[in-house]
Amino acid sequence: MNERQPARRPGGRSARVGAEVHQAVTDLIGERGYGKFTVGDVAARAGVADSSVYRRWGSLEALLTDVALTRLNARSPMPDTGSLEGDLRTYAAQVAREITGPDGPAVLHLAVALSGNGQQGMGAGEELRTERTRQLQSMLDRARDRGEAAPDAFEVLDHVLAPMYIRVLFGMTPLTPEYVDGLVDRLL
Repeated sequence: MNERQPARRPGGRSARVGAEVHQAVTDLIGERGYGKFTVGDVAARAGVADSSVYRRWGSLEALLTDVALTRLNARSPMPDTGSLEGDLRTYAAQVAREITGPDGPAVLHLAVALSGNGQQGMGAGEELRTERTRQLQSMLDRARDRGEAAPDAFEVLDHVLAPMYIRVLFGMTPLTPEYVDGLVDRLL
């Protein structure tokens, strides 16, 4: 008996629904803040059934974690320019664009709220930090493999990402290219 899996189309209905649900979450965070909406609110805003959201994400916290990971660039490929300095400059500029874009502040507030909201929220925050650290580590390991001296992932978090995140969270923008490059310069 031939048990074939149905072919999935990248960028098809599933991708569109995912993007619409993510945008609905981001809009609701911006309008209402964390903890002030339900899966039903998200589904209604996205134009999908509640059951679609639960089937794909399982819970509101899992959905919020997915939105934060995706929108905070934690699932994007790390740059590979051939040098640690180039990788860090490219990465920092990429993060600065993401967190200062139209949805950036709302998503940053979501990430902060997730990490401080009960056991499930702390788990979501930990997942975010683990994914970000894993990606940074892969970039830093590549640099070490090329023979470059590289800081550890927490130094990048402390000296490059944290200052940008704090500035956005407290409305101290824009993050100019000169400012972002200066953070990388000081780290290196």
